Amino acid sequence: MFHVGGARSALYNWVIARNSGGRFVLRIEDTDAERNRPEWTDGILQALAAIGIDERDPAFEGPYFQSQNADRHREVAQRLFTEGAAYYCDCTREQVVERTGSEQRGYDGHCSDRGLEFEPGRALRFRTPREGVTTVVDLVRGEPSFPNAAMEDFVIARGDGSPVFVLANVVDDVDQRVSHVIRGEEHLSNTPKQQLLWEALGVTPPVWGHLPVIVNEKRQKLSKRRDKVALESYLAEGYLPDAMVNYLMLLGWGPKDDIEIRPFAELAGLFRLDEVTSSPAFFDVKKLSAINAEYIRALGTEEFVRACEPWLKAPVAPWQDEAFDPAVFAEVAELARTRVTVLGDITKNVDFLFLDEPAIDEAAWAKTMGETAAALLVDVRKRLLDVAWEADGIKDAITEVGTAYGLKLGKAQAPVRVAVTGRTVGLPLFESLQVLGRERVLARIDAALAKLA
Repeated sequence: MFHVGGARSALYNWVIARNSGGRFVLRIEDTDAERNRPEWTDGILQALAAIGIDERDPAFEGPYFQSQNADRHREVAQRLFTEGAAYYCDCTREQVVERTGSEQRGYDGHCSDRGLEFEPGRALRFRTPREGVTTVVDLVRGEPSFPNAAMEDFVIARGDGSPVFVLANVVDDVDQRVSHVIRGEEHLSNTPKQQLLWEALGVTPPVWGHLPVIVNEKRQKLSKRRDKVALESYLAEGYLPDAMVNYLMLLGWGPKDDIEIRPFAELAGLFRLDEVTSSPAFFDVKKLSAINAEYIRALGTEEFVRACEPWLKAPVAPWQDEAFDPAVFAEVAELARTRVTVLGDITKNVDFLFLDEPAIDEAAWAKTMGETAAALLVDVRKRLLDVAWEADGIKDAITEVGTAYGLKLGKAQAPVRVAVTGRTVGLPLFESLQVLGRERVLARIDAALAKLA
């Protein structure tokens, strides 16, 4: 599944590529065969398309597959060895620990001057400088420096000759003319190694930008084991793609005029990578939901009806498809559009219209069906027998009955709402009763009275 952090990074890359007249490069780093399947690549493409990054767009390049460049990776590894920038090492981890006396210390450079040639089992290590610092020019984090002496001579090819990720990543970046590397801050620790490799290959390193980590409400880094992090999960719940894009763009950055809810084209025009904060970005689901609600309210009624369609069909909806009446839904769509926060909420708001019996929320029933509920429902039923069947007339009838019981309208209508819709909250009651029809409303009141008895 596509992590929301990856979606945020992709959007920032997409904006910068388009704003600069460049290309957004999608590379599938698939050298670990056990962690890669064709359907997962399709999922990435579909997730990108959902947030507006379409492979048919001229600014889109790829997807490239890292595994298809394996020969080139080996060629560069051999070049670094030939030029003396790398050397072979046959040390085991146990031998290094024995020499250094610590499992925490890194490799001690034992093989750097032994002149070993390649043999199966010998890893290829990059010869890092022993003095000075490697400074990374980062548009988000300034110029963090890393002491070279603190970096071990890191492995760039395994004992079987296959290059590791850090080298394959740099080689692909160089060959694919990558000018900007914009990614999550967890990759910052790899950057000095990659920068040294770029320099060893005689190529100017790219522009770096390490984006702030995304955290949950406890200020813990979002984790797929603990938090809901998949972009697809949010879309499946009914968050609109445009609303997701709007919110993701705000995770670490915001327009200077503080107007946050605005079309992507406007956000893209205002975005500057050097304005992104380095502080952790809180993934606030409440704020996302509020933004999504604004986008839903901005839909036209017909657009809203079309957007709701996936949640109005079995098996997502609790009714059979033949029970759904588009004309009935159209009657309440405008009422629902201004009340749902995510499109997935539409099902529980309108299910009473398409089910033979309402799905009773037992907690709502216990809360509203007190001592006077039965008598009140009996009187409401009598009053609804001959009232003009429109929202205002229904409201007046229930108000009159409530007044007779010394109840304000809110209290008087609660038992009626639960009897007819099964819940204490939902669409405006009187308009809902009008759409449901007199016969079905009276039948549900009768069923509620039977249950009370």
